[in-house]
Amino acid sequence: MKKAHLVWKVGLVVTAMLVAVMPGTAANAASNPYGLVTPGKLIVGMTLQFKPQMYLDEAGEPAGYDVELVTLLARQLKLDLEIKNMDFAGLIPGLVSKQFDLVSVGLTNTPERAKSILFVREYMPYATVLVAKVGNTTKATIEGWNVAGKKITALQGSTASKLVTSTFPLASLVAFPDQSAAFLEVASGRADGIVVEANLAGQYIKSNPGQLKQVPLSKLIAVGYGSWAVQLGNAPLKNRLGIWLCSQQYNGTLARLHLKTMGYKLPALPSTCGK
Repeated sequence: MKKAHLVWKVGLVVTAMLVAVMPGTAANAASNPYGLVTPGKLIVGMTLQFKPQMYLDEAGEPAGYDVELVTLLARQLKLDLEIKNMDFAGLIPGLVSKQFDLVSVGLTNTPERAKSILFVREYMPYATVLVAKVGNTTKATIEGWNVAGKKITALQGSTASKLVTSTFPLASLVAFPDQSAAFLEVASGRADGIVVEANLAGQYIKSNPGQLKQVPLSKLIAVGYGSWAVQLGNAPLKNRLGIWLCSQQYNGTLARLHLKTMGYKLPALPSTCGK
């Protein structure tokens, strides 16, 4: 009887502890429904060196397509906004270590990345091209560029860097943590070409006339989509952001902001909302 009485008392204590904890847990969930690092604030990781998609303007303030998107997002969700600027290679580790809630840099959804982060949905179409120095006489074919001794640059850790090794396996990849450095390596003649998104190539060529040109290959190196990403396991934030992106896609806001900031019409996005 004493043993049974003791077990019953322990059960009462455990039950009381659970009852005491549960209201606090429910309250925390109610006050921070999206599991943000800092309740009430959306912290976004970006690499502000990809003009016009995301960059620092002349006043040193964040600007561009992604910046306008997350600014609108935070305003509509009634959250404060903080943008953290860092090298591209540090964004995924930073998200994993909970330095921020969201990465908005046009990440391509790959199985490798999906092991450590949670992708939301596509919001930025990309065409990947090959760019060379003006005057380069290499034959404009994959075979012409896929030779030993060719040096092709790309942003370190990016999809473009993987496309260099898969498309031009005989050439040498020269990866840089800074996108501008990857361009300058080609412009200076230290490398032969760069694999990069078409919008970034167009911006560089426009801003630096006479330096670089797009290599007229018979087809684009790749066509894909950039996505937002959140911390692995944060389904509430992922779902809310997915709903928001879909609403902005269908009401025309994505197209309007893209045309305003990028300077060209938004290519078609996947019609996967509600699926």
